[in-house]
Amino acid sequence: MATRKVTVTIPEELLDEIRAEAADRGLSAYVSEALRLKRDRDRLRELAVWLQDEHGPVTEDERSAARAELEDLDTEHERRRAAGSHDAGEAA
Repeated sequence: MATRKVTVTIPEELLDEIRAEAADRGLSAYVSEALRLKRDRDRLRELAVWLQDEHGPVTEDERSAARAELEDLDTEHERRRAAGSHDAGEAA
């Protein structure tokens, strides 16, 4: 993949935090990933607007159902993480 060097201005305090977070990955990789995530989030926001234009606004019942599904997914992910760390402890 082709790359291009650019100059950006970042508040010093934020840059210090980012450098600490980036560690071994490097600042360029960290910033590229952050920009990719932001772009994806912007595209999702555009899709949500389009869907609401096409199908109307999300109802409170739909919103509640979506939140419940997300909570179920979070619970399942946590269960799997706990099971994975338990299994890793047995393997050691």
